This record gives sequence, structure tokens and C-alpha cells, in this order.
Amino acid sequence: MLEALSEAILEKVRQAFQKKTRPEGAAETGWVVLDYGDVVVHLFDPELRSYYNLEDLWREGKILVRLQ
Repeated sequence: MLEALSEAILEKVRQAFQKKTRPEGAAETGWVVLDYGDVVVHLFDPELRSYYNLEDLWREGKILVRLQ
């Protein structure tokens, strides 16, 4: 599921903004990061999401979209 999500995001950003990026991490590891400068997309499997708890680390940042 993470691979499908990351590929969909990569394709939509390429189409809309002609921006290319390479994902960091891999779906098999449970964590994929897409860094677009001002926007960073973290895709986690549920176990790693709970472990890293980025919402607490970045609690002052603005969450634009949260999908679960």
C-alpha cells in the first residue's frame, strides 16, 4: 500500500508542478519520505508511525492532510 501511495503522489506532483523527486526509504521498510522543500510527505506503516510519533515531534507544524 505504501508503494502505491508514494507512486500516486509522485505522479500527481509531476503532473501538476513538473517537480521530480526521488523517494527516500522504501515501501518494504515501512517508511517512505517525499521531500519537496516546503512540503515533506511521510508515509508510514501503522507500527512505525506509532514508534516515531512525528506528530509530537512536529506538533507546532501545520498538518495539511492526514490519511489513515
